[in-house]
Amino acid sequence: MNSNPEKNHTICNVVVLISGGGTNLQAIIDGQKNGDLPIQINAVISNRPNVKGLNRAAQAGIKTETLDHKNFSDRKTFDEALIAIIDQHSPDLIVLAGFMRILTPEFVAHYLGKMINIHPSLLPKYPGLHTHQRAIDAGDKEHGVTVHFVTEELDGGPPILQAKVPIVDGDDPDSLAQRVLVQEHVIYPLAIKWFAQEKLHLKNGKTYLDNELLASNGHLIDTTVR
Repeated sequence: MNSNPEKNHTICNVVVLISGGGTNLQAIIDGQKNGDLPIQINAVISNRPNVKGLNRAAQAGIKTETLDHKNFSDRKTFDEALIAIIDQHSPDLIVLAGFMRILTPEFVAHYLGKMINIHPSLLPKYPGLHTHQRAIDAGDKEHGVTVHFVTEELDGGPPILQAKVPIVDGDDPDSLAQRVLVQEHVIYPLAIKWFAQEKLHLKNGKTYLDNELLASNGHLIDTTVR
């Protein structure tokens, strides 16, 4: 991380990877702008051209890049090209914000301990897609979202932070997704802030906050009691 003598604190250099609209990206941009996050977003990179998230970054004066995965024959060559672009920006932290790609083990190993993701379920429940429908179909009373370190296992890295939301009568995947999204915009910037403040670390496959081992589901924010 780079020291900024004018502000007399450390700035965490961040690269954000997206594939779509970028609402979590916007929450992170807002946190940087208002001074709540001691970060500098050096670049926003999308694997899909012309998505709204790129516009959000450009409007904020952040450098954008597009690396279309369709131009590559396999995941390995795409990930190698992506690493080359990311490393030009000297990031301390890689933030996956709706980045809809399965990453190769080599990519994950290159950024292990400094790459985080957000997933719309209370992991380890419901890795993968269609999490809101799956929670409703299972008759769950609560659902939520998890920020976690990225490891080779899909949506299987150790959790950092979770937020629970209630599932109420009449919920459908869209209504539930909207309430979960509200919490995503709260907990993702918070996890990034912890990392930027050097409070958050991955050690031996486990998550530590302020040098204390977190529970297996990470730090919990429970909005089901409200």
